[in-house]
Amino acid sequence: MFSIDNFIRPHLKSLKPYSSARDEFEGEASVYLDANENNLGSLAGGVDYNRYPDPYQKTIKEKLSKLKGVRPEQIFIGNGSDEAIDLLVRLVCEPGRDEVLLLPPTYGMYEVSANIHNIGIQRVPLDEHFQPVYEKIAEKHNEHTKILFLCSPNNPTGNILEPATVEKLIRSFNGLVVVDEAYIDFTDSPSWITRLDEFPNLMVMQTLSKAWGMAGLRLGMAFASPEIIGYLNKIKPPYNINVVTQELVSAALDKTAQLEDLLHVIIQERTRLVEAFAALSLIEKVYPSDANFVLVQVQNANELYAYLLDRGIVVRNRSTQPGCANCLRITIGTPAENDNLLESLNAYSAQ
Repeated sequence: MFSIDNFIRPHLKSLKPYSSARDEFEGEASVYLDANENNLGSLAGGVDYNRYPDPYQKTIKEKLSKLKGVRPEQIFIGNGSDEAIDLLVRLVCEPGRDEVLLLPPTYGMYEVSANIHNIGIQRVPLDEHFQPVYEKIAEKHNEHTKILFLCSPNNPTGNILEPATVEKLIRSFNGLVVVDEAYIDFTDSPSWITRLDEFPNLMVMQTLSKAWGMAGLRLGMAFASPEIIGYLNKIKPPYNINVVTQELVSAALDKTAQLEDLLHVIIQERTRLVEAFAALSLIEKVYPSDANFVLVQVQNANELYAYLLDRGIVVRNRSTQPGCANCLRITIGTPAENDNLLESLNAYSAQ
């Protein structure tokens, strides 16, 4: 039976976390003279900006609990998903000894975080269909492999990882399996959040940066067992989510109907772009997408990328990633932006 206690770095088990003034007091008071705040107010003008934020984002977690079907104690809120990635690596990996397992091409911050903390990296490339190869992953796994990162839908390829293979990996991996679902809102595939209680070694990450349109607010979510979440809360900065972000996110979580409207437009435009790309001779392959972007293989990615830049259109050149030679990753824009893109691609073809 998996136990997170067996994977925590020994010195963190006994760590006494920073105790903020708000941690030590519960209830309502009429006078707050505990946290050395400016009780005269804030030059920023907000009603509560002179006060420190709720360190555990209780209001947001209560709303997410209902929206995601999990308990509040199964939710960690981070300054973007990157904070959850960073904290998890620090929590279980000993620098210079332990390692993480990555399946390229995939999201780059897993590798960056491991490098920052001097953690080893094992890589098992996805197959030609951008799917994990279980046997090859099993060969790379050893006693020092503490975290397996799976991105589904995957970035930069856009596809969902085969659920049966993901489940097999979760069941067999002796360590933490992180399923990064930053793009899950753009697909009909079920979230792995629904199976958290079944797999104690599973952590699922999501974000409000993509479908919810709040990239500038920097709020990421991690869902796992209360034990894993408890350790993350223990080592996180005391006030990692500011007051403004908490207020705006709380209000946005009440607008799920508007979220559906946004998703409808994005998915409709994704279908339009995929069909248009398939008709262009300069595009050699259009990869299936369950995300808010499409990966395409072209004849000369560097040349086309530069051409689009000259016309004021920024896409992502992913040609250096394994299996992505001459590939561009194109985000789904507004209908007008997509029209502009297609016009530029047609002009390039006509040269």
